[in-house]
Amino acid sequence: MKFRETPFDERILRAVDELGFETCTPVQEETFKLVLEGRDVMAQSQTGTGKTAAFLVSGFHLLLHDPNLIGKKMLVLAPTRELADQIEKEAQLIGKHLSLRIGSFYGGVGYGLQEKKLLEGVDVLLGTPGRILDFVQSKKLNLKEVGIIVVDEADRMFDMGFLPDIKKILKGLNPPTQRRTFLFSATLNSQVGYLAWEFMNNPAEVLIEPEQVSVQNINQELYHVSLEEKMITLLGLLKKYQPRNAVFFVNTKQSAIKLANRLKANGYAADFLIGDMPQTLRLKVIENFKDGKLSWLVATDVAARGLHIEDLDLVVNYDLPLEAETYVHRIGRTARAGKSGRAVSLACEKYVYGLKAIEDFIGFKLPVQWLDESLLVEDKSLQLQEQEERRPDHSVSSRGGRQGRHNTSSVHRGQKNVARLVAQIAGTKKNHPESESSILEKKKLEKGPKVSHQKLPGVTTTLEDKLAYYKKKYGAEFQKAKEEDQKPGSIDSTAFTKKTDMKKRSKRSDRRKRTLRETSQRQEQSSMAPQSNRTDDEQSSKSKGGLLSQIFGFFFSKKKE
Repeated sequence: MKFRETPFDERILRAVDELGFETCTPVQEETFKLVLEGRDVMAQSQTGTGKTAAFLVSGFHLLLHDPNLIGKKMLVLAPTRELADQIEKEAQLIGKHLSLRIGSFYGGVGYGLQEKKLLEGVDVLLGTPGRILDFVQSKKLNLKEVGIIVVDEADRMFDMGFLPDIKKILKGLNPPTQRRTFLFSATLNSQVGYLAWEFMNNPAEVLIEPEQVSVQNINQELYHVSLEEKMITLLGLLKKYQPRNAVFFVNTKQSAIKLANRLKANGYAADFLIGDMPQTLRLKVIENFKDGKLSWLVATDVAARGLHIEDLDLVVNYDLPLEAETYVHRIGRTARAGKSGRAVSLACEKYVYGLKAIEDFIGFKLPVQWLDESLLVEDKSLQLQEQEERRPDHSVSSRGGRQGRHNTSSVHRGQKNVARLVAQIAGTKKNHPESESSILEKKKLEKGPKVSHQKLPGVTTTLEDKLAYYKKKYGAEFQKAKEEDQKPGSIDSTAFTKKTDMKKRSKRSDRRKRTLRETSQRQEQSSMAPQSNRTDDEQSSKSKGGLLSQIFGFFFSKKKE
């Protein structure tokens, strides 16, 4: 079916003509028929089948011509910021001749500009569930004004934990009979079915099999390689096919950063796209790739979700995906709107175990290819890899912290600048900044030795030796005080007040009295017991108690004088 054969608004069809679209894709054709019949739509459709244009064209036409929806808003929920931003750009192109106001709302950026859009008025809202709920809870967005709701990539949102948020949004809308609901998902699982049953008005199903996406117009190849051979095999494939641009998919963000750096070392100016990058940087990378300023992009599946690239020559599964459905999502980016493309997969010993599930899912064996040895080139990144392995890891671990090339270099520069400034303040000018330990040691020397209660030199831990030590140390002062006939209490002040305050002296006096009292009680108890029943420990404690009473009696006798 041709777009010009549909009864949609002329201004919408004019914009579609300007975009170069003539024939409807299968999901577009089925969706248009059901929408014009007044049905809700639940469609199973993969990435690259034209589903975005299907619900945008349908929704714009309903907002303009359905009597029950004129003056209402259209809300599109997407799982990621990148997908919401991409849908907004396509909406701007399809609605360029309309008076509809379009805006995107997602996290990772400030609230100010988005709140301003809501105050000025928005007819088509595109956003992630979390940010939409924020505006609903702050009373800046009224869900009762929404007449059309679209849930895009529903299965991916369920995997990312957005199901409770989606339910809250759907419950805040008008009843299903008073709105139109469109749901698009790569797979129609039980969760999608339950959501459709609870929140949709007798929806019609549109099934587009994933095999149609993965087989048509995509040349698929598989290379069995070891982990050590993956990089040289990749360089050989780039030399063989010489694509204008390519996307390399990996399974972890650490692998994405590492592969991008290795490609750079081999002369390919690559950049990476991972999930926890700052939003402004992610958008900049995507824009550079779409505009042709960047030809080589390494990405993870989460970060590349909803990434729409026209005329993509090559998709490389540097790591085989862990899920079979992800394979279809990846390779679907190289054959959009009926165009041809190429997808290459490298099966190493680490991820080859997912190959059987992929082949069962697409329904055929991937053709195995072997790279000609003449195309193999030297990997110039081996030296870089050895340096990275020898370099200590200063990065911060993830969800707690963030790892990445963009953060590490700035942290290192900041540490060096601070150390250099400290050295200048200390009056030392060195080519290399002082270490933290040397700076702390210098401060200790300036402050002098640390005063602390330490073990007395040359004194053992026996009670008799300690008493002898104190008597020898302070006996001369006691004798001098007696000769000068000082007032009671002056002995304590002259002997001990030099290094202790009143509070410490009071506590020490209390301890002496308590010790003397306990000693006298033990002596009374021991005197009452028969001599024959006394143990060696009791005899020892009595002798020690006698020594204690002698020394403390000497202290208190001076006070009485």
